[in-house]
Amino acid sequence: MSEIKPTDQAATNAGEEKDWAAAKAFFDSLKTKKPRPPKPQYAVTIAVSSRTLFNMVAERKIYEEEGVEKYVTYQQEHENQPLMPGVAFPLVKQSLATSLMTIPSHFYEVLIKNNGSLYLTDLTIERFCMTGGKSPIGYLKAYMTNLYLSKDGEKVTEAIEEGIAAATMFACGDVENQLSDTQLKVAFDGDAVLFSDESEIIVKQHGLDTFFEHEKEFENKPLAQGPLKCFLEALGKLQRKFYAKNERMTCPIRTYLVTARSAASSGARVLKTLRSWGLEIDEALFLAGAPKGPLLQKIRPHIFFDDQMFHIEGAKELGTIAAHVPYGIGQKYHKGELIEQTVKDVKDKK
Repeated sequence: MSEIKPTDQAATNAGEEKDWAAAKAFFDSLKTKKPRPPKPQYAVTIAVSSRTLFNMVAERKIYEEEGVEKYVTYQQEHENQPLMPGVAFPLVKQSLATSLMTIPSHFYEVLIKNNGSLYLTDLTIERFCMTGGKSPIGYLKAYMTNLYLSKDGEKVTEAIEEGIAAATMFACGDVENQLSDTQLKVAFDGDAVLFSDESEIIVKQHGLDTFFEHEKEFENKPLAQGPLKCFLEALGKLQRKFYAKNERMTCPIRTYLVTARSAASSGARVLKTLRSWGLEIDEALFLAGAPKGPLLQKIRPHIFFDDQMFHIEGAKELGTIAAHVPYGIGQKYHKGELIEQTVKDVKDKK
């Protein structure tokens, strides 16, 4: 019998490494018209629910009134019929268009689907997550998500509690044709969105005069970060790639701060906070309590984030795509009045 010689482990490992290197070289040599995507940690990842990306009012009605099995059957029977665009469609479309302006592309989109089948669409969405009715929140960190958009407020709140930038979107009129197709425009409120709600708590509990005094006293102390700071940070990383090439004015991403703060009495702390974070905002608009809707109508952002529903409603009425950030003390108030107190007053009148 021939002698079985012991395996040379070093030689085996070297052979495996050579095989992997050859496989990688082969993959890298494949020709494609599509730019190779960067690793997720170097990109901006936006996760959107199917009901947010597409108009699924009819499908949702079947789900709620007839149950999940009828819903799945309906989806399968109509899977070759493209769905109409939903409220997040313009944002996703322009994000992908912006990717084509960068080499390599720098936006990833993840479509989150609870039940049903795949859809035909002219959007190139590389990653898809079907959760079979379960919450997708546990997967968002694995996808390295920078922003999660949904129509389900509970899931959005859950995502924010997990440290993921998230917002609830609402139906809006057909505004896609009025939006820029050369620049992605993103508008943010300040307190309880980019920043924490620490200053807003003072406004609600102690009034404007105390708030102005507080902001003046702590002008040089940066505000704590809010739930959407990390998304602005991700956008900023992409913008700096254009700034480095002296292309600031032609950058395909533009950011806006639209805040009810007054520039003279409380604006300095906001700007100094952004500077301390190493972040820039392209345009900072201080409204001193004036309605945000008319100004947003001029900006025409692909999305506007705010923590207070009356600002969301005002923006929507004038045709702005707005997303609610359910965070901070503002959730206990509506139009400046404590919601619990308002409910109590109504009951007392009865």
